[in-house]
Amino acid sequence: MDRQTEYVLRAVEERNIRFIRLWFTDVQGFLKSVAMAPAELDGAFAEGTGFDGSAIEGYTRVYEADMLARPDPTSFQMLPWRTQVSTARMFCDISLPDGSPAPADPRQVLKRALGKAADMGFTFYCHPEIEFFLFKGPLVAGEPPVPLDTAGYFDHTTMDDGTDFRRDTVMMLEKMGISVEFSHHESGPGQHEIDLRYADALSMADNIMTFRVVVREIAASQGIVASFMPKPFSDEPGSGMHTHMSLFEGDRNAFYDATDEVRLSKVGRHFVAGLLAHAREITAVTNQWVNSYKRLMGKGEAPTYVCWGRNNRSALVRVPLFKPNKSSSARVEYRALDSACNPYLAYALLLNAGLDGISRELELPEGAEEDVSSLTDRERSTLGIQPLPRSLGEAIGAMESSELVAETLGDHVYEYFLRNKRAEFDEYRRQVTPFELKGHLLSL
Repeated sequence: MDRQTEYVLRAVEERNIRFIRLWFTDVQGFLKSVAMAPAELDGAFAEGTGFDGSAIEGYTRVYEADMLARPDPTSFQMLPWRTQVSTARMFCDISLPDGSPAPADPRQVLKRALGKAADMGFTFYCHPEIEFFLFKGPLVAGEPPVPLDTAGYFDHTTMDDGTDFRRDTVMMLEKMGISVEFSHHESGPGQHEIDLRYADALSMADNIMTFRVVVREIAASQGIVASFMPKPFSDEPGSGMHTHMSLFEGDRNAFYDATDEVRLSKVGRHFVAGLLAHAREITAVTNQWVNSYKRLMGKGEAPTYVCWGRNNRSALVRVPLFKPNKSSSARVEYRALDSACNPYLAYALLLNAGLDGISRELELPEGAEEDVSSLTDRERSTLGIQPLPRSLGEAIGAMESSELVAETLGDHVYEYFLRNKRAEFDEYRRQVTPFELKGHLLSL
């Protein structure tokens, strides 16, 4: 038994923890949970906890349903909102009965990508800026949601509900060992952003899943509603999850080069070139819902075209220059992600896209330092700038021919994801919308 497992068993006893929740996600990124008594924890560490994999979206077929959830003791944390009965949680790796990793487990998908990076000498770090909306509750079916507030970007409001909410959320996250860098009001009414401090990609994906739970728990306790829907309002900005990324070789930031004008090393340039080369084919995963593409329409700061820049916030990939002479701060920012993606799958694809750029030494094209959406199609074509997919259907088409996505996700997740998203897009296309009724019912 390793030290971390011993620590967990001792903490459960000393803190009189009555329930341990085992967490994992399905392929789409929805959190799953099973609660166990402390007496069962030894067995869960040694053998895993069995469950019916066929009942989990995308996991397995009914005739091969047995699966095991194996808790990761390094992810052990108390749930501070469970005040009446002490409760803790751990994330799980999912395995088959023979002990091999389950091919449908999104956490295993990210672990494989991180293993590939480690074989190349790299550790992958991420720092997401997570946006979400708060609405006055309760929501009424058929009626539009009402934003919690009417503030705007970085507005200072004196102890309103949104300010209190962000404060309570940050404090709760800190209690769970999740460090927060910034929190502020975003551009849209009722829209807020909380930025998590840098961590390795696996810990960060776990943190993002925890973040969503914390936000919803606090919202429910305050009688309001939180949503990570990418674009709830037609005329307001959508919610993204811009993610800053860097590779380290030991303690050295592999993206930093003091002699480069943007302080980006050859490794960093190849990494960005890989992101651009594979951007269209990974978008179905980084932006997995039909609603995601309402955000990627060129309004606000959501990217629409595959390009990179320095101070250009319309670019898909940005190289920030906040602290240009501090090597540890060298990073690149991928701006298409929205906060409703599956972070395990999305980060695995971003990493492998960048690693492919490094392996093939792809050349980085010229950066775009103007609003590329203001250019004509001919001007963009001349510059070699492609559009991101305009719909989930177009994104699925790009993903279908991608060797990188198939290899990263593995056959099982790849095939399920495509099948599931085709069904979602087909159902979406069958819907008759209020827009159509308003424009055509009486005029045609």
